[in-house]
Amino acid sequence: MEPNDYMRLAIEEAKKGEGFVNPNPMVGAVLVKDGRVIGKDYHHRHGEYHAERNAILNCGEDIRGAELYVTLEPCCHYGKTPPCTEIIIESGIRKVYIGSMDPNPFVAGGGARQLAEHGVEVETGILEAECRSLNPVFFHYIQHKTPYVVMKYAMTADGKIATRTGASKWITGEAARERVQRSRHKYMGIMVGVGTVLADDPSLTCRLEGLRSPTRIICDTHLKTPLHANVVRTANETETVLATAVEEKEKVRPYMEAGCQILTVSMEKGHINLKELMVKLGERGIDSILLEGGGTLNYSALESGIVRAVEMYIAPKLFGGLDAKTPVSGKGVEFPDQAAWLCNPKVQQIGEDILVEWEVKGCLRES
Repeated sequence: MEPNDYMRLAIEEAKKGEGFVNPNPMVGAVLVKDGRVIGKDYHHRHGEYHAERNAILNCGEDIRGAELYVTLEPCCHYGKTPPCTEIIIESGIRKVYIGSMDPNPFVAGGGARQLAEHGVEVETGILEAECRSLNPVFFHYIQHKTPYVVMKYAMTADGKIATRTGASKWITGEAARERVQRSRHKYMGIMVGVGTVLADDPSLTCRLEGLRSPTRIICDTHLKTPLHANVVRTANETETVLATAVEEKEKVRPYMEAGCQILTVSMEKGHINLKELMVKLGERGIDSILLEGGGTLNYSALESGIVRAVEMYIAPKLFGGLDAKTPVSGKGVEFPDQAAWLCNPKVQQIGEDILVEWEVKGCLRES
C-alpha cells in the first residue's frame, strides 16, 4: 500500500465521528509498521481523546519506529485533552504523514514544527483536498467564529416545496428523509422561521436511534410561537432558542418558564438581523446550522450572506400551480447577475430522489 492508501483508511476512520465531535473537527489516524496496519482510530466525541492518542493507546503492539497517518495536523496545546504531539514524540513514532494543516491559531503549523524539532519526520499534504473536505464546518467556524449554515430543502422536479394548498408531506421518499435525519445529527443547530412552526408544528429533532438532536433555533421576530407548539412543550428535553426582537419581560417569561432560551436580536428590514444572530450563536459554541426554513427565511438568509452550502433534494414529481410555494421566495432579484451563485455540485441518487449538494460562491446581491 502507498501513503495515499493509508490516508484513505484514516479518512474513513474520521467519518465515524460525524455529529459527535462538534465543534471539534473529525479526525482519523492510522498506525503503520513494516508495511502493516497495526492500529487505527478516530476522535469519538467532543471533550474526549483525539484520534492520534486513541490510535496509540489502543494499539497492542510495539509502536517504536512506526509511521502515523493523520487527516489533520496534530494539536500541540493543552485544551480539554493533552496535546497529541506529546504522546507521538513519547511513543517513538519515526514519521508522521499529515493530510491537512490545522487553521486553529493554537496549532497553525505548530504541531508539525514541534514534531520535527523532536526528530520526528513530517510529510504534509497527503490527500489534502480529501482531508480538508471532511471538515468545512470546522475550517469555517475556527476562522470566522460564526456557524456554517447549510440551506436544506426538498422540492419537486418543477421547483415546488408544497402544493397550491400548502400540503408538503411527503415530497421525497423514505430514504431521502432518513438522509435528512442524519444531517440533523451532523450539524449542531437546526433553524426555521416562526411561519414553519405555525404551519407544521414540527419537532425538529433527529429521529434516528443513537444519534444526536440539534439545538432548535426559531427565528421569531415578534414572538408569535404558540406556547403549545412542539418546540416549546419539549424545550426541557431538546435545547430550544427563540431568536426575537421582543424584549418585554412579561412576554418572554412564559417561554423561559417552559425551558426555552431567549436570544434578543436587533431588527433589520422588518425581521431579526441574521448576521447578528450568527455572531451570537457562534459565541454560544454553535458551529453549524441546518436551515430548514420556508421560502421567506431562505431568501433572507441568502440576502444576508450567511448561507455557505445548499442541500437540494429533488423528487420525481410535478406539482404545477402559480400559487405553489418555491424554496426561495422574498423579493427576488431584478436581473440574473444579482443571483446567488452556487458551485462545486455533488450529485447522488437516494432512493427515488436526487440530492445535489452545492457550495455557495456568492449570495444575493441587492436590487
